[in-house]
Amino acid sequence: MNAIEVNGISKTFRKWDSKKKKESDKVSVADGSNGQDSTGHWYSRYFPHRINDTALDNVSFNVSKGEIFGLLGPNGSGKSTLIRILSTLLLPDRGSVRMFGKDAVSNAYEIQRFINRVSVDAAFFKKLSARENLLFAARLYGVSVSEAKVRAKEILDKIVFEYDRYNDPLEDFSRGMQQKVAIARALLTSPVMLLLDEPTTGLDPKSKREVQAFVSEVRKTHDSTILLTTHDMDEADRMCDRIAIIDKGRIIALDTSEGLKSLVLKDLNGKAGNTTIDKITLEDVFLHLTGGILKREEDR
Repeated sequence: MNAIEVNGISKTFRKWDSKKKKESDKVSVADGSNGQDSTGHWYSRYFPHRINDTALDNVSFNVSKGEIFGLLGPNGSGKSTLIRILSTLLLPDRGSVRMFGKDAVSNAYEIQRFINRVSVDAAFFKKLSARENLLFAARLYGVSVSEAKVRAKEILDKIVFEYDRYNDPLEDFSRGMQQKVAIARALLTSPVMLLLDEPTTGLDPKSKREVQAFVSEVRKTHDSTILLTTHDMDEADRMCDRIAIIDKGRIIALDTSEGLKSLVLKDLNGKAGNTTIDKITLEDVFLHLTGGILKREEDR
């Protein structure tokens, strides 16, 4: 059985066309209409022009049970929209998502009980301590306080958390320390599926390696399925069994890291004339397929 089956999902948002709105505002100032059109509608001031913005366009892929599946894409490619749909936080306009054989729309509550998500901008009660945040999250998932205390310490020890800071308010933590607490919170319930949305952003190289090693260990010890979005090419290359590259809402390539490199290497050598290219990196693959740049910003 596949852990995730995504079949032809699409998602479109309505957004402001800021260019047209600015043009309308200029007209209203120039002709003295104060934003009122010829029929008396207050179109420019209260009803700005809107356009359809396609975030996902007929996306399909499967993720096998126990796989670490990477999702790479430039800013605005639709990665975060896809993660929100898989998290059951957003409904697709078309298509279907099944997780361990269950439909993600009609069985959303049941699915939420065996998945967890780590976001690049994880939300906390910043006035509370790391301990209080973790115990509160555990109770929401029905985990007893005694079990949560043991489990939290096991997890934090493995990701080399500064345990003497355990009772300090989260607002006093660095970005990297907060991210470690977010990862610990997600793993408290030993989820069978983890959705990791740029989980190592903000971590120093040593902490990043510790988190990556722990995620790999979770996969082995709990047979967890992991979907990882990242802007770190080395991270994707090292951790992922397969990688999908998404651009402008579409999956444009899907294979192992080595398979993607071979595909692009063949294409490059076919266009290189007398020059032979022997080796490329995953970042070369990404840039060749998307023509984009890789940097951390908020996706739509």
